[in-house]
Amino acid sequence: MENILACCAGLDVHKESVEACVRQIEPSGRVHSETRHWGTMTRDLVAMADWLAAEGVTHVAMESTGVFWKPIFNILEGRFTVLLVNARHLKQVPGRKSDVRDCQWIAPLLQCGLLQGSFIPPRPQRELRDLTRHRTQLVEEKTRTINRIQKVLEDANIKLASVAT
Repeated sequence: MENILACCAGLDVHKESVEACVRQIEPSGRVHSETRHWGTMTRDLVAMADWLAAEGVTHVAMESTGVFWKPIFNILEGRFTVLLVNARHLKQVPGRKSDVRDCQWIAPLLQCGLLQGSFIPPRPQRELRDLTRHRTQLVEEKTRTINRIQKVLEDANIKLASVAT
């Protein structure tokens, strides 16, 4: 397989940790990889981003697992080209060895251009979606609370719903 990217990284994202594998092609043509373990607290993710930048990484790929990718994506998106890859697509690429860590599998696939990122809306659109979802939840909670109050009043033989609407 032909390497398209000179330096890239693959991330294996978990709830409390991130494994990062940086893969570089040296001027001699030799491939060099380094893997490090990081926490998921903001200071750890910023340190990881600084390390990736210091290594000369331009592209980062990670598997989309639950919601654990979101804080990492938010920190990395301004500094790197970040691909969020569907786990189903990763498993369909042939040649996977079972003893290789996910980050060490993702990095060479990214380097050869075999990964396709999922669509992630721009940050303002993501923030608007979050606000809209939160507002919807608040409206639903308000309705549930009103219904509970009406039920308690009806149980106490107070027919407020028939008097006021």
